[in-house]
Amino acid sequence: MLSCIYYLFLALLCLVFMLLSAVALVVCYPFDRARRTVHELSRILVRIFFAIPPFWRQRRIGMEHVDRNKSYVIVLNHNAMVDIPTLYYVPLNFRWVSKREVFAIPFFGQFLMLHGDICIDRGRAAEALEQLVREGRKWIARGASVAIFPEGTRSKDGEIHRFKAGAFTLAKEAGVEILPVVLDGTRTLVKKSRMFNWGNRITLRVLPPVPVEEVRGTETHVLMERVRERMCAALAEIRNEK
Repeated sequence: MLSCIYYLFLALLCLVFMLLSAVALVVCYPFDRARRTVHELSRILVRIFFAIPPFWRQRRIGMEHVDRNKSYVIVLNHNAMVDIPTLYYVPLNFRWVSKREVFAIPFFGQFLMLHGDICIDRGRAAEALEQLVREGRKWIARGASVAIFPEGTRSKDGEIHRFKAGAFTLAKEAGVEILPVVLDGTRTLVKKSRMFNWGNRITLRVLPPVPVEEVRGTETHVLMERVRERMCAALAEIRNEK
């Protein structure tokens, strides 16, 4: 019952913030091409979402590795839909890369469009990569970062699996650092019954960014595996600390 009430509250809250975001986009667009205002509204929405349940806990580690004046390609492991709002704790203005099916989800899809996120068709790999690089470079040129799940899909067992090349190709083409982020606890916030786990704990850990020189000087497949290994090691450390 409590979960149903909170879902209803979230629906109303999302509707209010969607309207605010639409107004902010129209009013601020002439001088805010990077959509920072819209992004900040999303960050406020996320903080409300996580703040109201009294026993939800969030642990954030490694924020000192984030330079707010830089643009990055952010790579993070993917366990659940909750991964998406959790990343908004990282103090950067970023655009998501999402499959086109996600844009059809009520409320959520509208937020992605207002936010300016990058929609790709995973069924057409070559075209998707070309679009990712083209639109990703556009947003990076405007001062935003780009966030990508390099596994390409959710992990079914909570482990970090093989990466795809898109995020690393974009980082090479755009000449920016890669910022690895590791999440743990997001897959247990919503139970299989769709009810909330009211005692959930989420850990977000930001790893040191991969320098531009390493991004450019390392072959893509080697870079992918190197970053994956760092993220796997960090995830193991997080779990050992529990």
